[in-house]
Amino acid sequence: MSKQKKNKSSANNTTADTIITNAHIATMDDSKPFVSAVAIKDGIFIAIGSNEEIMAYKSDMDTDIIDANGRTIIPGLNDSHIHIIRGGLNYNMELRWDGVPSLAESIKRVREQAKRTPQPQWIRVVGGWSEFQFNDERRMPTINEIEQAADDTPAFILHLYHCSILNKAAIRAAGYNKDTPNPPDAEIERDSSGNYNNLTGLITAKPAATILYQTLAKGPKLSYDDQINSTRHFMYELNRFGVTSAIDAGGGFQNFPDDYKVIADLAKQGLLTVRIAYNLFTQRPKKELEDFTNWIKMVKPGDGDDFYRMNGAGEMLVFSAADYENTLEPRPDLAETMESELKEVVKLLVQNRWPFRIHATYDESITRFLNVFEEVNKEIPFIGLRWFLDHAETISEYNIERVHALGGGIAIQDRLAFQGEHFIERYGKEVAERSPPIRKIIEMGVPLGAGTDATRVSTYNPWVSLYWLVTGKTVGGTILRSDKNRVNRMGALRLYTIGSAWFSNEENKKGSIEVGKLADLVVLSDDYFSVPEEQIKHIESILTIVGGKVVYTDATSEFKDLAPSSLPSITPKWSPVATYGGYTNSSEVPKTYPSIPGSSSSSVKSHNSTTNLKTNTTTETQSEKIPTQYPSSNKFDQAAADIARVSNKSNKIWSSCCDEYFTF
Repeated sequence: MSKQKKNKSSANNTTADTIITNAHIATMDDSKPFVSAVAIKDGIFIAIGSNEEIMAYKSDMDTDIIDANGRTIIPGLNDSHIHIIRGGLNYNMELRWDGVPSLAESIKRVREQAKRTPQPQWIRVVGGWSEFQFNDERRMPTINEIEQAADDTPAFILHLYHCSILNKAAIRAAGYNKDTPNPPDAEIERDSSGNYNNLTGLITAKPAATILYQTLAKGPKLSYDDQINSTRHFMYELNRFGVTSAIDAGGGFQNFPDDYKVIADLAKQGLLTVRIAYNLFTQRPKKELEDFTNWIKMVKPGDGDDFYRMNGAGEMLVFSAADYENTLEPRPDLAETMESELKEVVKLLVQNRWPFRIHATYDESITRFLNVFEEVNKEIPFIGLRWFLDHAETISEYNIERVHALGGGIAIQDRLAFQGEHFIERYGKEVAERSPPIRKIIEMGVPLGAGTDATRVSTYNPWVSLYWLVTGKTVGGTILRSDKNRVNRMGALRLYTIGSAWFSNEENKKGSIEVGKLADLVVLSDDYFSVPEEQIKHIESILTIVGGKVVYTDATSEFKDLAPSSLPSITPKWSPVATYGGYTNSSEVPKTYPSIPGSSSSSVKSHNSTTNLKTNTTTETQSEKIPTQYPSSNKFDQAAADIARVSNKSNKIWSSCCDEYFTF
């Protein structure tokens, strides 16, 4: 039996609602890294320790005992940058290619979905995939393949934030024709072989992705009731992979408070199964200051509760600071007006003690952002205010030091796991090896969290991101980061738990399995700490608990009898999710693991270019230890000292465990 009641009084004054025993529990608590059992009461961990110690907390017939059967348990995963609110509103009407191992299967799903999708709805494949994940043909679909598969049903296929493919029905539905002009920094492709006026169906960001968002927004939305259903199923899908917390980064066409009604209503009804901290993303170019001025009158950081709370501003603060991460196009040069526009917004936020985050891909942009932040800090000190950079793939050591001096953090995501091959082609292998510079960030004591940036530029599956952190590889197997810029499994897990908690100012509430913290945990399908590296990306949860309550069980596991109340059936009935589900966790990975083959090379052709890319599936290698502290330049010593007086306890999370991150 995996769950039982015990008829014996507790030896403690405090008795548990739930006890989990016979487990291999990674706590993220340095004083007790692994324990065998935990006790939970009122949604909080009240004890951790050995089976014998924890069984003392059982009560007379009132404690549920869950036998973990030796399974590995980790704290609930926390995605520090995901678009969960937008993703939830749209989940049920999107056909997901996430994890699908072949292009043929992906196109087949479009063909099948075309028969189910009623007019005027669209078939939408909205990111979460890379052409390099396809084992049969490592390429994107052609426009003709989508045209033939979808026929008269509008089809929109989004490839990262690089381009979208529309069939003729979607071109008509979007209202595009031969007279539609190209928007700034984008191209609506025309046929150059005979009739230039014919739209081909390819829309490319060059590099601005605004046209891609705008085109997608032209399609019909789900009804309010279907959005409620969709959001609940998306949270359940995240629970399937052990996600129990998320920090929402806002998004275009996600206006507050209108587009937050669904998630707010679910929170009021107690139906959230993922804890959400949300940031507000400006919606109107050149009116960003007005947006934030209005929102400051409506809401303040910390409003809400442990399940749904306001977190601050971002990731878009001003549109002139948008350094789009489209690595198939050259890095954008930001407008000369950026500094003045950003300064007035950041000054407003700091004056009102609003934490903020900012989309920051390239070091060139980060340099300019930090110039603004340092100016504002001289006028209104940042001390004690949480702020951070999102992404930071090419941030320099010098700018990491500047972030540290201002008390900031850096949230990284596995975006390069989906476009790393293109990144190498544009910027070279040497740059890719240090992008992002994970080791340096940790060495220098800067708070670091992990995430996905799902659902468009990557999948929401956190195990793909953990795989990328540990191996340095893309979903296509290409090695990006060298072993000197990778973290070990415990280090990667720390980034996804206690690391990410810093970014919502909740590291004292969650992120580790410790007495007094929120009882969020995950029982894993496989032992994360010992499976071959290639299996990491196929791990799932078989039991997810949030606040002491079961929110997900694998229907085939020994915990199936603990399943929560059934979710309502997926609506609308034509939803692709009802047929295909969400992420496809490929069954091609064997259940028994033979020795992993050595390296091989393959020729990858994409976007009219051919690149020989090294793939390597060898097991993880030993890595040299690094210093636990990084000597700061004198220029920043005093500022860092001022910040440290306020945030010293938090910074210890990163600096004190530096060796633990990198000892393989």
